[in-house]
Amino acid sequence: MVPQSTILIVADLEDQHRDTADALAAASEYRVLTASRESEVNDIVRDAHVDLVVADLDAQGCDIVEFLTRLRFTHPYLVRVLLVGDTGAELGEILSRTAAYQYLTKPLQPEQVGLVVKRALETRELARRHRLLARELKIGEDAAVFQDRPDAPAKVQASSFERLVYASEAMAELCNLAREAARTQLPILIKGETGTGKELLARAMHFHSTRSSSPLMMQNCGGIPDELLHSELFGHRRGAFTGAVSDRLGLFRAADGGTVFLDEISEISPSFQVSLLRFLQEGEVKPLGTDQVLVCDVRVIAASNKPLRPMVDAGKFREDLYFRLKGFELEVPPLRSRPDDIPVLTEFFVSKHGGMLGNRVLGVANDVVDLFRDYTFPGNVRELENEIRRMVALAKDGEYLTRRHLSPEFAKLKATPRPAAARGLTAEGKSLKEMVESLEQQLVRHALEKQRWNQSRAARDLGLSRVGLANKIRRYGLDEGGPLRD
Repeated sequence: MVPQSTILIVADLEDQHRDTADALAAASEYRVLTASRESEVNDIVRDAHVDLVVADLDAQGCDIVEFLTRLRFTHPYLVRVLLVGDTGAELGEILSRTAAYQYLTKPLQPEQVGLVVKRALETRELARRHRLLARELKIGEDAAVFQDRPDAPAKVQASSFERLVYASEAMAELCNLAREAARTQLPILIKGETGTGKELLARAMHFHSTRSSSPLMMQNCGGIPDELLHSELFGHRRGAFTGAVSDRLGLFRAADGGTVFLDEISEISPSFQVSLLRFLQEGEVKPLGTDQVLVCDVRVIAASNKPLRPMVDAGKFREDLYFRLKGFELEVPPLRSRPDDIPVLTEFFVSKHGGMLGNRVLGVANDVVDLFRDYTFPGNVRELENEIRRMVALAKDGEYLTRRHLSPEFAKLKATPRPAAARGLTAEGKSLKEMVESLEQQLVRHALEKQRWNQSRAARDLGLSRVGLANKIRRYGLDEGGPLRD
């Protein structure tokens, strides 16, 4: 199945814009998002994977020229199409500043917009392939430290779930389940260590749900007094407490029809757990300072970096609330348990921060990637991103990232040498059958060593099923660290 391209239309939603959005959405290869206010636009570009922006220069809720100009640096590969009314003398300067792929004059013709969008995305894909080929040729001309090594694992194609980038099987399974969960209306509980990407996963699920056109509100529940947290989520009336100088709507009512993400849910007090439970059961909101009970439709996604089940067993977290929250329970694995994600995340962050800082970094040295793969990353993906952002900031335009760009904490680490590849094989035995079995035994062991005895990845490299590989391991008596069987 070909993945959809995401198109963001930034405009005051007049009839011509609605007709254009409907025409694009009718094509199965496009997902269309719309926004008119600057805050909405910034949230979508930050949280969703957008391929192309169609922006109306006359939009009242957003400075389109400033927005598109900023995208040139923060999202350099995002295609920009400009809609204009009166083509005045300043148009040339605007097109130069925004580096728009094309501009269209109003009134719009949906067919023309559809054609421009299709051609723009085709050009974007050709440009992406050209960059990859040019980089491969450049790396091939450079020192061996940047070249593909015979002992290096095959390059894995990166996948993404909005802004969540991964290559490992564990994350693929998680994101597939998250896509299914997003299409339901059930509450979701996300578990995982700090820095693993729980918030990114929540944002991705919102944009893949039927609530994507409604607001997504975020609230960290850690270290906030009950009264303030109640005010943030349920709202309050003026004078409800000291400092309440005006009415506050509250995130639940503000996100009516949408999603509310509650981070660090394990930190809320027992008394607030009761209020949250009632909301999850009845959808009722009672602002502070009033007896009025209001009803709103909000989906809750909660996250915790602490296991909630032990807290329930210890009486620190209500069991009924725990089961209400875990309509779907998802666990984001720590980065140290999915080293296959490190190379693709490294490349993603280099591209991301290279664009934001204006540095065109060509690539990352193999020994740096090896070092990252061997490191435990207690800070998880956030720690990796911070390190790469620092490296990119130190690099000059057109450079590779090498060990000299590492921070002192990383520079003192040593990477574990990769196991030797399957070369220098010797066919042992007297008969053809014995020689073939000898070669097969060596090839299986080399594939296992190459993938650090991860049988799923080794089976994929060998073109076998996991059961087939397990049978060969038993047949040849292979074990991690042991010698080849004679």
